[in-house]
Amino acid sequence: MPEARTWQFRWWRNAPREQRRTVRFVAASAVTGLVVATGAVGAAGPWDSGQRKAERARAAAGPATGGERHAGPRHPLAAPVLAPLDGQSGARGGKSGRAAAPAPTRDGLTDTLKPLLEDDGLGPDRSASVVDVATGEQLYGADQDTAYTPASTVKLATAAAALSALGPDHRIDTTVVTGKDGIVLVGGGDPTLTARQGTADASLRTLADATARALKARGTTHTKLMYDTSRYSGPAQHVIGPNENIAPLSALMIDEGRQDDSDRGPAERSADPAADAAGEFASLLRERGVEIDGDPSGGSAPAKAERIAVVSSPPLSALVERSLTNSDNDIAEALARQTALASGQPASFEGAAKAVTDRLSKLGLPMSGARIADGSGLDRADQVSAALLSRLLARAADPGHPELRPILTGLPVAGFSGTLRSRYADEAGRGTVRAKTGTLTGVNSLAGTAVDADGRLLAFAFLTSGTGDPDGAQRALDRLATAVAGCGCR
Repeated sequence: MPEARTWQFRWWRNAPREQRRTVRFVAASAVTGLVVATGAVGAAGPWDSGQRKAERARAAAGPATGGERHAGPRHPLAAPVLAPLDGQSGARGGKSGRAAAPAPTRDGLTDTLKPLLEDDGLGPDRSASVVDVATGEQLYGADQDTAYTPASTVKLATAAAALSALGPDHRIDTTVVTGKDGIVLVGGGDPTLTARQGTADASLRTLADATARALKARGTTHTKLMYDTSRYSGPAQHVIGPNENIAPLSALMIDEGRQDDSDRGPAERSADPAADAAGEFASLLRERGVEIDGDPSGGSAPAKAERIAVVSSPPLSALVERSLTNSDNDIAEALARQTALASGQPASFEGAAKAVTDRLSKLGLPMSGARIADGSGLDRADQVSAALLSRLLARAADPGHPELRPILTGLPVAGFSGTLRSRYADEAGRGTVRAKTGTLTGVNSLAGTAVDADGRLLAFAFLTSGTGDPDGAQRALDRLATAVAGCGCR
């Protein structure tokens, strides 16, 4: 090495002035680009609500910026990782990007991951799967085909099913139609509908503006208001019962039924989100000069009612990203029900479970032992394998399935966003691991992607149960993901 440094010094001393200036410019540009890129990752993505209360509290303490409302243009959060996945040939006829990097070997990954997987913090039951995204080959597996309770990592399955069924550009409408004795507010199942001030795709205030204009154009300033929630069926309450992590499921709600000004994390929820939404809509109409007779009442819109106003949710791609980055339970359950509706199933827990399961099977994912019980992962009856989750992530990067790409762009970035914002502070995986977490009492999971030391994109899933120390389990999972990211493993 001393000889190399001496040679570099002599070259610099003898190099022409213009050549040295060029070297300085390139070096400065590289450093500037790295700083800008790091800042961009830090700013990207909203913060997580999570499952475990301590994790949710950390997320809720973050600033309320970062695109959680997805208003205006969206920019992919993982372009540097995803861009090389097109499989196109390079200038010299070889594969470019991640496919050109050498893949780790099974023996190399086994030597690296097996000791970490034996960490006592992971509890008595643990499984793992690592898949090469470029080839779809499983490079490492440990009990990978056994189904375990996945907690919030089941949101990956919900997202894949919804995107497959509806496409990333689908939007959910909330409408106002004419009724027999007035107007009817019809819920479409959009959990992002908001009554708050500010810019939003689905604003109850915007809907009230349009409704008031339409009524006044007809010479109507006095009407009755009904609300229709018939798009959903079955029990509204999740099996966990009334809970600060999820509102009763309704086709009509505002601000996820939150009783405070939060937009993520735990919060007291409305016992009747639809009635509250309709009551707020009536107040907004009154402010706009339309008098409402009495209190709004529940009912059904006529079969061929005329639509007089509508607002739409953000595109499904944005809903998926928000659901994964924020671990948003309300959005995840809505995505499951939208999948049911698109599949001709009832928009209930049972109908959604069947629709999601069918869609995952059609994607060719390993479904042995799998059971989908809800869309959010709050139900402990959910069962999936590490192999299913890792192959789902690899499928999301497949050029043949561009509709699934929001799954990858919605994954939290280690050390920067979502559930991983406050993790990986001292880990090499910071900024290179992107993963969805799952946490219930005694259950910890992590599934995502990492670019390894050779530049190869790998998908991984680690599922554990019987954990007694949640923080210790998280640290053990983070070490596993960091090892995947830092491994050349050949």
